[in-house]
Amino acid sequence: MADQLMKLAHHPLTGGLVRALGLPSPTPLARASGGYTARPFADRTVLLGGAPGGFATTEGRRALQGGGAAVLEALPTEEGRAVDGVLFDATGLASPADARALHDFFHPVVRRLARNARVLVLASLPEEAGAPAAAAIARGVEGFVRSLGKEVGRRGVTANLAYVARGAEVRLEGPVRFFCGVHSTYVSGQAVRVTPAVRAPEAVPLHAALAGKVALVTGAARGIGAATAERLAQEGARVVCLDVPALREALGATAKAVGGESLALDVTSPDAPARLVAALKERHGGVDVVVHNAGITRDRTLAKMTSQEWEQVLAVNLAAILAADEALLGQGALRDGGRLVYLSSISGVAGNFGQANYAATKAALIGYVAALAPRLASRGICANAVAPGFIETAMVAKMPLLTREVGRRLNALSQGGQPRDVAELVTFLSTPGAFGLTGNTVRVCGQGLIGA
Repeated sequence: MADQLMKLAHHPLTGGLVRALGLPSPTPLARASGGYTARPFADRTVLLGGAPGGFATTEGRRALQGGGAAVLEALPTEEGRAVDGVLFDATGLASPADARALHDFFHPVVRRLARNARVLVLASLPEEAGAPAAAAIARGVEGFVRSLGKEVGRRGVTANLAYVARGAEVRLEGPVRFFCGVHSTYVSGQAVRVTPAVRAPEAVPLHAALAGKVALVTGAARGIGAATAERLAQEGARVVCLDVPALREALGATAKAVGGESLALDVTSPDAPARLVAALKERHGGVDVVVHNAGITRDRTLAKMTSQEWEQVLAVNLAAILAADEALLGQGALRDGGRLVYLSSISGVAGNFGQANYAATKAALIGYVAALAPRLASRGICANAVAPGFIETAMVAKMPLLTREVGRRLNALSQGGQPRDVAELVTFLSTPGAFGLTGNTVRVCGQGLIGA
């Protein structure tokens, strides 16, 4: 749906009035319409920096140059020339004095970031630090990055952090390509962990990244699910689109549009897990990517919430997922090297008024992913959660106008996200290139301004 404030802010006749009233002037965000390319940074200038003693600079440079970036190690001398991205290696920081490097590097850089620029900072894992002080500094980098993201978001700039375990820096190419590229447009202020926990895949294609893979997307008839099915198909996946029988027509349209196939199934029915496994094995011999997107809301304050409203949400959003996973994993339908992605929510991170049932299920998925991921690492399987914020879906379109407008502005980018933005993060986590990431929960919310 149209963002009227953005239209007014960027119209020559009304832009001045919007500014005079002190209203936000959201920057139009750069978004990709197609899949990954071999050289995503071919037309981009990226500034590379780092603190002394860092161990990830070499691999960071390799990832940028491999993607076609013009890599600079100092700001351009031409007055006013902007940079399209920044990669800073902070893995060498170990003391308060060392932390000064963050200020000294970024102080002159902030004003030279182009619109829709990308900032990625690399830091050591706090638990790998040799002393408590070093652990404190490593964790402090996260606060720095989150604050930076809120300062530069008005220009469509994103800032993210990757904690890198020693020995895992060789796994940075996929994360660098995603977080420094156009596909991460609504992901900002996030911290992910890159570790060697998961067995490396035999091949890591960086474009057509899912060619030859089979992907299952639940709740695929519309909204985020349909966008995810489309995006996975763009990377070459054969997509099995699943949704309830009542949405059979819309489901069939989605499947047809992405060159996939539909599976009408109520995930809460007792025989659903067995039917799902049977369908995947019979048609494809198994599955490589599973995106648990199906979910419902039954919003009401706890004092007014019926037991039926509680049970309905728990059944769809949590119990059905656990049952499906038990069958997929227990019967060998999910192949080694597979990817599991779970749609949590910002409500599961921070809670939300009138959503005690929904928030409980979405927080439960975060805990589930953290516990499940290490159990699957030896099979090369990664499990991660995605927590969308204010996304322009059909549900949002039904909100009262004022509520919708406020929701759009309460993030660093001052606008709502698109289903495609969520699909981009889901797709990255589904690829072989994400083999360094497991057990993470990553928000796609434009970096909410308040709370989590």
